[in-house]
Amino acid sequence: MTQEQDPLDLLPDAVAAAAFRRLVRHLRKRHDAQNIDLMGLAGFCRNCLADWVNDAGAGLDKAAARELIHGMAPGEWKARFQTEATPEQLARMDASLKKNAELG
Repeated sequence: MTQEQDPLDLLPDAVAAAAFRRLVRHLRKRHDAQNIDLMGLAGFCRNCLADWVNDAGAGLDKAAARELIHGMAPGEWKARFQTEATPEQLARMDASLKKNAELG
């Protein structure tokens, strides 16, 4: 049995890269979209994107990869924009992470 190719894999790398950059720049402007909320809704956040950049071969240390995505040092971003997570946000994140694990 042959496995059907994912159409996403057929996108030219330049197109995929441009879309990724647009996503990152969008998140850099939307500081109101907290990482905890992104995790709770979609199962990923800015820090995940930084990890994925390294998984793809960027070869950055964790702080440099996060700075690339956040547009500033991670500590500065946290100090300026991160709010205290509520119990509800933490519960949504936990449930979302379980979905990630189920999806593999």
